[in-house]
Amino acid sequence: MGGYRVPIVLLACSILLACQSRPTTGQAVRASQFEIDAVAKSDVDMVAETSIDQSLGYLRELARKLYVRNPDQLQRGRYKTRAAAMNALFGLRRLKHHPDLQGRRSSAAIHLAFDENYRGDRVAAFVEGMRTMLIDGYGGRSEFYLHNMLDPQKLHYLARNYEIAFWKLEHDHDPRGRLYLFSNSLEGSGDLSFERLAGKLIALQDYMAQVVADSGNRRIKNVIQSVASAVFFPI
Repeated sequence: MGGYRVPIVLLACSILLACQSRPTTGQAVRASQFEIDAVAKSDVDMVAETSIDQSLGYLRELARKLYVRNPDQLQRGRYKTRAAAMNALFGLRRLKHHPDLQGRRSSAAIHLAFDENYRGDRVAAFVEGMRTMLIDGYGGRSEFYLHNMLDPQKLHYLARNYEIAFWKLEHDHDPRGRLYLFSNSLEGSGDLSFERLAGKLIALQDYMAQVVADSGNRRIKNVIQSVASAVFFPI
């Protein structure tokens, strides 16, 4: 098994670096600070933690873009500013259970975003569903040590679920034929660059699934289905 480690980690690191934004001219590139508990982590553990951090960063950017395109959702969520809405989702003192979601998370929260009877903040429902689904895919934790085991099949399902979620974001309409949330459509106004974020989020989970599978010599059961008719995989 040890023979897999170097190529796996090199592949994973190159992917994570490719997904990150390049530093601006004159901006220093900083290495991660060494911590003593890193000695209790495998290479895959550290790559998994980086993948989660990067994914959460992309979800923050997704939330920002969605609020730009859908400012009416701030009022539905009873927020005075976009910063307040973002803080409720990702801030250090973020709400453990978002008030409008009635305890729903993961795919159940995402479905709320496209429910015609839902009166809450649809951006929060969508993004919180994506965030909690991410944590579930990584076994409910964001830090990993040698004794922790990731399931590559769950990570594969996470990537497929993200594909379904982004398809719904671009195609689900209310009974009047209006999109529940504006993203890449020509309707509405604001930031239109969503495809890149979707691609990065999906690619990260797919590559992490492969890294984990290769590190333990495990196989992933590939699933082929149409996103238009697919249902979310349980994670």
